Amino acid sequence: MANDRSADPPALRRADWGQAGGASRAEAAADLVAELASRVTPGTRLGTKDELRARCGVSVGTFNETLRLLQTRGVVTVQRGPGGGLFAAEQTPMARLAHSVLALDTSQADVTQALRIRNALEPLLWQDALWHASPADIKDLRLHLEPMDAAVEAGDVDAFVRANWRLHARVADITPNALLCSLYVALLEVVERHALDVRPQGGVALTQHIRDRCRLHTALVDTLEKREEEALMQLVAEHDTTTDTTTAAGAD
Repeated sequence: MANDRSADPPALRRADWGQAGGASRAEAAADLVAELASRVTPGTRLGTKDELRARCGVSVGTFNETLRLLQTRGVVTVQRGPGGGLFAAEQTPMARLAHSVLALDTSQADVTQALRIRNALEPLLWQDALWHASPADIKDLRLHLEPMDAAVEAGDVDAFVRANWRLHARVADITPNALLCSLYVALLEVVERHALDVRPQGGVALTQHIRDRCRLHTALVDTLEKREEEALMQLVAEHDTTTDTTTAAGAD
């Protein structure tokens, strides 16, 4: 297919929201599948992964990101084997909570409140990571640091924000607490969606800021690997950007 491009960027924003720039391919595909799911009763089969990917007109890599978004938001369930595929999920209270967070307006007041709550959840998230992260999780987190380093060297704030989002979402994947993961990722999307829409101007101060934040995230992963709880919690406290005036740039 003409749209079947393996280099499609990952989805980092909820669809459109009536703002300039529109949705990413994976977000747009997620909205399409979510619309299909909203028209049927829970448990209804929506189709196979390949069928829905073809319907959305996206690449395999993009649809994998779409599927991750849909599962994180509790929109679909996946069943393997004969007769399997994607099924409309029952909207649990947890899923409805995540959706209500994602439905927040993007006014600065809403984003500030979302950021405060997200930051309040950070210690819980990192503590769970301390207890539950496997060597494979640590290795994957280090891989997520690489595009952050590259974005810093290129002075690309948008790329840094996207890489930062992916790192935090990956940390959230470690916790066995589904409620914590769902709420945190929903809040993260609100904050980062706004950050990408702001499109901040560059400058020495902002470039230095993302460089400092990159070093801090590297230290977080290093300390996590060493299982040093006290040091990790100190870094998490330093990571709290509630009062950081550059937060609007999303480079946290």
